[in-house]
Amino acid sequence: MDRSFAGRLGIGGLTGRPVRSARPRSRAGARQAPASRRLGGGFDRALAQLWRLPVLAGHGAAAAWAFVSARRRLRIAAIVALIAMPLLAGGWLWFRGSSLVAVNSVRVSGVHGADASQIDAALTAAARRMSTLDVDTAALRAAVAAYPIVSNVRVSTSFPHAMRIDVIEQPAVAAIDVDGVKTAVASDGDVLGPAHVSGALPTLTAKIQLSAGERVRNHSLLAALSVLGAAPAALAKDVQSAYSGAKGLTLVLSGGVRAYFGDATRPHAKWISLARVLADSSSAGASYIDVRMPERPAAGFPAGVTPPALNSSEAEQDNSGATPSSSESSAALAEGLDAAVGGGSTTTASGTATAPSESEASSSGSSEPSSSGGTEEASSAAASEASGASGAAGGAPETVGG
Repeated sequence: MDRSFAGRLGIGGLTGRPVRSARPRSRAGARQAPASRRLGGGFDRALAQLWRLPVLAGHGAAAAWAFVSARRRLRIAAIVALIAMPLLAGGWLWFRGSSLVAVNSVRVSGVHGADASQIDAALTAAARRMSTLDVDTAALRAAVAAYPIVSNVRVSTSFPHAMRIDVIEQPAVAAIDVDGVKTAVASDGDVLGPAHVSGALPTLTAKIQLSAGERVRNHSLLAALSVLGAAPAALAKDVQSAYSGAKGLTLVLSGGVRAYFGDATRPHAKWISLARVLADSSSAGASYIDVRMPERPAAGFPAGVTPPALNSSEAEQDNSGATPSSSESSAALAEGLDAAVGGGSTTTASGTATAPSESEASSSGSSEPSSSGGTEEASSAAASEASGASGAAGGAPETVGG
């Protein structure tokens, strides 16, 4: 028996267990914990950290208080702040709602029409329940929610008791006629109601009666309203009706003159082009004006009517034997339309525009029938009012005789 020191310790002895060397296990052979167990362990650690947060917060507060307690001035300042903060907050809340800053004087501006007095009274009553330091714009809008003509309100206060409310209205641009019953409509399709209908509004024909507060859904009516909303004030009062015809969107102006807009694209450029054509003396007596391409407007004349431009050209040919060039006037028209169109005009180098086909010329001065089967009535108002607002004509339009 091995009784040596090494044998007793089991080192190198014959009966001792052989010492096994620690071999690193390969990654392939190593066992990995299931994914659910790993996720569960991470959740447990996160939960343990959350449980420790109150303890850590308590230790931090205790350390801060110990720091303040050790310094007399800081301790006094902290106590004063703790007492003063709720008092100041409560005092401010009391003051902003007190009678010391209550609204007593209300001035409402921007209201017109039949509902002006009711809108003014509703806004005034809602404003008097507020103060100049606590203005609730949403409550003011809710007070006039029953009046669709009000688009928005803007509020400004003057300390301590005055408030001014500016009402932003959406004016009526047309009257929708359904079986003889008319209701006013704004340019975005909001129905304003029969109270805002006036004789100066153009008429649109529809099949479904709409009440105030509803919205127009018909695409052709929305296109017409969009174009009418972009009309200059001087020309808007000359529009009598609008309908969708063979040339697309068609407006009937004073005197029965039809304006072909085609669609609702580029309405401002088309109105500018129409204003220039109406202001030009060469378009006098025209039965229609085509502004579907605003860079190249055309005026059509009924059969048997000689355009003024042709008469003046014949007279000048008799006197001088030469026809004056219209390149300067057409160039001016192109320049005038650049800003509205957003690019260069498409007039030709000679300054003349391509004339429509002979079939487009009107054979009589009567208006085209509307989509409802009726005939648009012509009035005796002169179209020359539009020329005063649009300025001098930039160039003569292309004329088409009957």
